[in-house]
Amino acid sequence: MTKSNKPLKDYIRPFLEYLDIERGLSVKTQETYLRLLSSFEKWLKKNNLENILPHELTDKNIWDYRVYLSQRINPATNQPLKKTSQNYHLIALRSFLMFLMDKDIQSYPPEKIKLTKINLSDRPIKFLNLEQIKKLLDSPNTSTIQGLRDRAILETFFSTGLRISELTSLNVEQIKITNTQDDLELVIVGKGNRPRPVYLSPRALKSLSEYLSTRKDKEKALFINYKGPKDADKRLTPRSVENIVKKYSKIAGLPSFTVPHSIRHSFATNLLSQGVDLREIQEFLGHKSIGTTQIYASVTNKRLKDIHRKFHNKSLE
Repeated sequence: MTKSNKPLKDYIRPFLEYLDIERGLSVKTQETYLRLLSSFEKWLKKNNLENILPHELTDKNIWDYRVYLSQRINPATNQPLKKTSQNYHLIALRSFLMFLMDKDIQSYPPEKIKLTKINLSDRPIKFLNLEQIKKLLDSPNTSTIQGLRDRAILETFFSTGLRISELTSLNVEQIKITNTQDDLELVIVGKGNRPRPVYLSPRALKSLSEYLSTRKDKEKALFINYKGPKDADKRLTPRSVENIVKKYSKIAGLPSFTVPHSIRHSFATNLLSQGVDLREIQEFLGHKSIGTTQIYASVTNKRLKDIHRKFHNKSLE
């Protein structure tokens, strides 16, 4: 490891280039890292540390930054920064320091940065019940090609529990539908480049089949945009899919929190409520750690508690 004479902040731009070229992260993810590290850079400047060298970063500096995050007010909510948001900042800083290590630049050890402990109650899960899911799935007008596409998107989301980036990355060649199959297994490469199987239900396959029967183009992407210049990339972006879900959640009269990720939550809580093991749900969702999946157990536990309170107590009356 070598000691650098360049200030720590001067490595932020090379780090973003590293995320793009060597790790292949999306532009949106790169923008998130830039936003989070810009906060750290502003903190350095505020504390007259803008010229601090990588190897000069100390335990006290890290502690003071954590205190700053815990006391910071979110201007959008006028509330203190949530613990999850604090951790996003720390994760970004840790990744930045790992990049320096990868480049043989002596710096503060990234493994020494511990994340703020989060209780399950601090991370409320927002999901739809089956009646609401059905309203959402039935809301597109399937007399149009856009409606057929949109219903296929919604059905695929709920059947697989895919992340939005995983869904928009799907290609037509992955969907091989025959007349005799009841379901379809796909192997996708998700977050962290971890492959996992996902499954399309008969209902999802029917929607996909009807949608694909309208496709006469040679586009590689499974879900495409029907608007825009002819020579533009037709693959739907995550933002476009978010807008599609938002559109149909309004049509179906669903809560404002209905977004692609809440459909993923609904997929997981539905499986768990029917007795599927938490480890299996971890595999379905592609979570690296069972601790991430554990949050869904708190939802089911609360539901069981409410059922017990409502019905069991009355049985003795």
